[in-house]
Amino acid sequence: STMTRVNVTVDGVLCSDDVEPRMLLVHYLREVVGKVGTVVGCDTSNCGACTVHVAGKAMRSCVVPVKAVAGDAVRTIEGLGGGHPVQQAWLEEQVPQCGYCQTGQIMQAVALLEATPRPTAGQIREGMNGVLCRCGTYPRIEAAVRRAADALAAKAEG
Repeated sequence: STMTRVNVTVDGVLCSDDVEPRMLLVHYLREVVGKVGTVVGCDTSNCGACTVHVAGKAMRSCVVPVKAVAGDAVRTIEGLGGGHPVQQAWLEEQVPQCGYCQTGQIMQAVALLEATPRPTAGQIREGMNGVLCRCGTYPRIEAAVRRAADALAAKAEG
């Protein structure tokens, strides 16, 4: 099949690559750009492990062809840079168990807090809905999102 040239900004770096026209964003990020923090979960968009940000919005990268995001800015877990308040809160609340969903959970939480800096418990549950945790740490996830919201608010005020 014929290759398609795509230009995508990934974590602030412009990437220009020839790809198969149907290549999915998750495979592009992992195999072409080397951003292996984005996890292949279910390949059906049901689990959320592959969540990244496209133009500032949380998106399931396993169902989006990379050519659909050409020209957009994509942010991966690596793009958070480590030490992000959401990542800190995940550790402090001891959310990680098997760790499989963690990348998607964190990216979903960051997007939620960017859109809704002080979410209610209901907004947290709704905002995190659909990112599955096989270990069932939902109360810890909710606590971590609350903790991160507090940390981000304190940082903004400070």
